[in-house]
Amino acid sequence: MNPSWTSFFATAASTSGALTGLIFVALSVNIRRILEFHHLPSRAAAAMGSLMLILTSSLDALAPQPLRWLGCEALGLTLIAWLLQINSAWQSRTAGARYRRPAHEFVIEVLTSQLQLVPYVIGAALLALGSPVGLYWLAAGAVLVFCMAVLNAWVLLVEILR
Repeated sequence: MNPSWTSFFATAASTSGALTGLIFVALSVNIRRILEFHHLPSRAAAAMGSLMLILTSSLDALAPQPLRWLGCEALGLTLIAWLLQINSAWQSRTAGARYRRPAHEFVIEVLTSQLQLVPYVIGAALLALGSPVGLYWLAAGAVLVFCMAVLNAWVLLVEILR
């Protein structure tokens, strides 16, 4: 693998580990308040799952292996993260009625949570087919997931206290 990719994936793995830790801190600090809203634990799990996708796929990318294997591993890891996002969306949908949240909040939450994983699916599929272009898609996916993780950390640390 190109040394530039090695640096990128090493940095992504480190950063995702740090952000996962931040979400754990948010959960421990605000656990009572988070548990008052039945959709927030699944949102936290989905956020951590997406960050774990960055961590595990980055570590997989650093391992000496064929691109096809990396692609298959990334597809499996993305499926797990996607299932966590689906569960979070379902919980958010039911919370919308319970807490009288505006419908657009649900739509935005679902779209952003699902769209962040699309580059991972594309990248993993390309890698599974043997195309190194998939690495660029994984990188784009990591950036999107980082953005969403910061937003979720903000909700779990600050917004929850309003």
